[in-house]
Amino acid sequence: MTAPDGFDPLIHPPTRLQLLTVLSRVDELEFAAARNLLQVSDSVLSKHVALLAEPGYVTLRKAAVMGRQRTWLAITPVGEDAYSGHVAALRRMLAED
Repeated sequence: MTAPDGFDPLIHPPTRLQLLTVLSRVDELEFAAARNLLQVSDSVLSKHVALLAEPGYVTLRKAAVMGRQRTWLAITPVGEDAYSGHVAALRRMLAED
């Protein structure tokens, strides 16, 4: 069986799929909150975010809060389209069983 149209191997790893799922439901999410929610380390989340940012699926916004640098993550319209297409492809695959 071949993967249906819309299946995105970049999105498919569990941490990236979970991150995009969360980001698709909020305007933006602080990096630390995403890390805690996904139960991964800073370095693991950073690597996944970098991979998703490269094709423009997510954006990062940095700002100082109470003297400390903070980073917020947001899904882009391109990311929303890719995520929706991937979820639809997974649903089609499940329906074929």
